Amino acid sequence: MTYTLEHNVEEFKYEFHIGEHIAYITYDDQNGDMHLTHTIVPDALAGKGLAKTLLEAVLQQIKKDNKKAVAKCSYIVNYQQKHPEASSLFV
Repeated sequence: MTYTLEHNVEEFKYEFHIGEHIAYITYDDQNGDMHLTHTIVPDALAGKGLAKTLLEAVLQQIKKDNKKAVAKCSYIVNYQQKHPEASSLFV
């Protein structure tokens, strides 16, 4: 399934809108270093790999924006450890 990443600038979130649900990653932009602070997937969408899909979409957007990610939530820290091939996207 394909999702469209939406950048909610006002709330500092990258979002997937799926039906009545929103999965999102919050961030804090510190001089171009995108501190990814929380990954939230609603219970109704849990267990389907959505967090990984969302994070990978966010990382690609950050790359397009010539910025770097900083893992600040446990899910993203674990992803970074399991996917060393993505290390160039992180500070």
